[in-house]
Amino acid sequence: MNVLFLCTHNSARSIIAESIIKFLGRGKFKGFSAGSQPSGEIHPFALDLLKRLNYDTRNLSSKSWEEFTSADAPPLDFVLTVCDDAAKETCPIWLGQPMTVHWGVPDPSSAEGREAERRHAFADAHRMLYQRISIFVNLPFEELDELALQKRLDDIGRTETASSKQDA
Repeated sequence: MNVLFLCTHNSARSIIAESIIKFLGRGKFKGFSAGSQPSGEIHPFALDLLKRLNYDTRNLSSKSWEEFTSADAPPLDFVLTVCDDAAKETCPIWLGQPMTVHWGVPDPSSAEGREAERRHAFADAHRMLYQRISIFVNLPFEELDELALQKRLDDIGRTETASSKQDA
């Protein structure tokens, strides 16, 4: 199954999500990422985090979602937005009408403070995405009809993490 993660700049959250699903979903899922207004580069803190966590970063790039709207693009099964900006935008019409879901994650690129605090924001985004994608790749897809699957995917997007519960 092909999964596209969208964010505005395709420089951090969507790139991290693409890396996670490529790792967790080997053999079952192919991951992609894109942005509505791609920055053209991966945020250095995101790239450094992925390398430190031993993800394969060789083929990662910041690109436009337009690459996935052409007839020769991979057929998409799922399109997941991972930032609030992309969720509010009008998305293209996806060929094959993939299931679409919003899993908002705070933008680590907008974190302020010392470098350690900013890097922590990237690690926190990774943790949230890893948790959600772990649940996603382990869903019993063959047992769920389309409505049940959509509900499960929406529920995953509302998954609270341990630190967000402590912060509340």
